[in-house]
Amino acid sequence: MGDLQEQTGEVDVVVVGAGFAGLYMLHRLRGLGFSVQVLEAGSDVGGTWFWNRYPGARCDVESMAYSYQFDDDLQQEWEWSERYASQPEILRYINHVTERFELRDEIRFNTRVSSAVFDEEASRWSIATEAGDTLSAQFCVLATGCLSSQNRPDFAGVEKFEGPTYHTGTWPHEGVDFSGKRVAIIGTGSSAVQSIPIIAEECEQLVVFQRQPNYSVPAHNAEMDPAVEAEVKAEYAEFRQRSKEFGFGIDFGETGGLGAEKTAGEREQCYQARWQKGGLGFLGSFEDLIFDEEVNESAAEFVRDRIREVVKDPEVAAVLCPESTIGCKRLCLDTQYYETFNRDNVTLVDISDSGIEGMTENGVLARGEEFDVDCIVFATGFDAMTGAVTRIDIRGRSGMTIQEKWAAGPRTYLGLSTAGFPNLFTITGPGSPSVLTNMLPSIEQHVNWIADCIEYLRENGIGSIDPTTEAEDAWVDHVNEVAGGTLLLSCNSWYLGANVPGKPRVFMPYLGFPPYVEKCDEVAAKGYEGFALV
Repeated sequence: MGDLQEQTGEVDVVVVGAGFAGLYMLHRLRGLGFSVQVLEAGSDVGGTWFWNRYPGARCDVESMAYSYQFDDDLQQEWEWSERYASQPEILRYINHVTERFELRDEIRFNTRVSSAVFDEEASRWSIATEAGDTLSAQFCVLATGCLSSQNRPDFAGVEKFEGPTYHTGTWPHEGVDFSGKRVAIIGTGSSAVQSIPIIAEECEQLVVFQRQPNYSVPAHNAEMDPAVEAEVKAEYAEFRQRSKEFGFGIDFGETGGLGAEKTAGEREQCYQARWQKGGLGFLGSFEDLIFDEEVNESAAEFVRDRIREVVKDPEVAAVLCPESTIGCKRLCLDTQYYETFNRDNVTLVDISDSGIEGMTENGVLARGEEFDVDCIVFATGFDAMTGAVTRIDIRGRSGMTIQEKWAAGPRTYLGLSTAGFPNLFTITGPGSPSVLTNMLPSIEQHVNWIADCIEYLRENGIGSIDPTTEAEDAWVDHVNEVAGGTLLLSCNSWYLGANVPGKPRVFMPYLGFPPYVEKCDEVAAKGYEGFALV
């Protein structure tokens, strides 16, 4: 794009981020005749899948479902190689889509947005980049992703450590060679569960520091079955429709009904079948699994029993067994994760009581002991759902910042916009199903809603749209009420922001994809009910 220093310009819409959300937003708006500029911090497209290149990085939603559905030729022609796509394959797919729909020309890479300020008089957003460029746009769409702002705990003495450190969310593109190395990995969430088995095979010694264990079920990944692929492609529209009817936006197949009405033996049988099939469908065993404590505990105990069967050392197995509700944190999928703790070169360190005490020149301090290592991997996750938004200096009416507005936790209407910030949209923002669903259908539903809304405003000569405080308050209350009726609030998860020190504890996603979509459609059909149109 040449030298962008001091470059200014006017467009209808600025989109921040060129992952799945930003790319489809660009495609939709361009198709409606709007001028669009996408600003992307990375050097290429891909978002989450551009940055997260750690060993074993893979999607936890099956490939046939984790793909765009807006273009039938695209979904018929693209062929996935595995049941669960790996990061390199998903990135190839994103690049293929970018080329196929000629999206690259409207994207500025290596361009991080520093601020977005609303000019009330002009009713436009002024968007500034870290390089000093400024753009003016009527609308600003944040396609910044739910899991894109790394959470790097401020461990004492981290700067003293003399070896290299890595974060799973910003992995070196050239990869890392761990052969012959002593490696520490901090964290046992999804990225750790995926990377630990692979790093363990390569390195000399692996020390895993675990604050809280997570539930993980086998993925049973395999090469794509051509028969399964052909079956889905023969009725892709029906396949997509079925998925939209499930609470998580994923077709988990027929549930076993209400677990509360089953005998212990019947429950066990159902869990066993789901375990053997593999995947997130384990959570779909029974309709009341995330509502009924007794049913949830039976599912949790089933997983603990599997951990005890696999891990040979009973003490290690006990540390790996979570005591929490299953499903109140994102369920992990694994390939030989628990088996890895049977290896002679793997040590598990339980830091549930003491945490990491600090770093030295030679390694990690924990439990009063120094663990000498050559390199450290931070698998410490993300400042989920809000971090990528609040790290930008966003100012709405009367100069109010988004940080001030969200000081006690994020407040949105439908997860699409926030009162006092007109013409600003968030794709899969807090207060929408987002991370409790298959992200791709959630992204497409949001992009379509936003594109239709912007088109409606143009057709009706409306300059700005802003949710009313009353509608926003009612929606926030509703999101909390729905979560409160489940077991999802019963553990310290990143859904609540509990992994980030000082972050307000608020349950951020909305549970229930079908009623959510219905609500969004109803709001639009009523001329954008709950919004002030000026």
